Amino acid sequence: MYTVIGGVKTRAFRVMWMLEELGQPYDLIPAAPQSAEARKHNPSGKVPALLDGDELLTDSVAIMQYLADKHGALTAPAGTAARARQDAMLFWLIDEFDAVLWATAKHSFVFPKEQRVPQIKDSLNAEFARSAKVLTERLDGPFLMGDTITVPDLLAVHCLNWSIGAGFAPVDDQLAEWASGLRKRDAFKAVRARETV
Repeated sequence: MYTVIGGVKTRAFRVMWMLEELGQPYDLIPAAPQSAEARKHNPSGKVPALLDGDELLTDSVAIMQYLADKHGALTAPAGTAARARQDAMLFWLIDEFDAVLWATAKHSFVFPKEQRVPQIKDSLNAEFARSAKVLTERLDGPFLMGDTITVPDLLAVHCLNWSIGAGFAPVDDQLAEWASGLRKRDAFKAVRARETV
């Protein structure tokens, strides 16, 4: 059985959603970022971490892809052109969505007050909005990579949820409807139903 260290209100949500989609049981050790529990599993204090037997893995996207590869689901096979396209989408989402949201968080509550630059948040909001329009243009089928749900779908929806919490401008109706459809999946709802940190 897997063990996830983190909480529903963190990037651990992505890993938990992945495990639910895969039908894999897991335990959750509640841990807020920078807590003693988080640092016990990751010196940076970031969550999530994943215990798989004796293996300790960190970084939500790396964990998700590891699980997809290990269980042969929610991913194109390694070494294929389809996987290269999937990886390109995944890396684009990390750069254009996740990184922008993380920068916003740093200047909102992560950095010490004297290091925050609140004025940057308007620029980050606009940058996210531009990327959201690009993502809408890239929608081609029920999922980002076509007819099958893959790791990028989970990452994109989690980032869209995060953007709402960050107070970013709403995305266009097409992208919002697409994300809403994925939020109706049983696996997503199962994670939402868990106790949060």
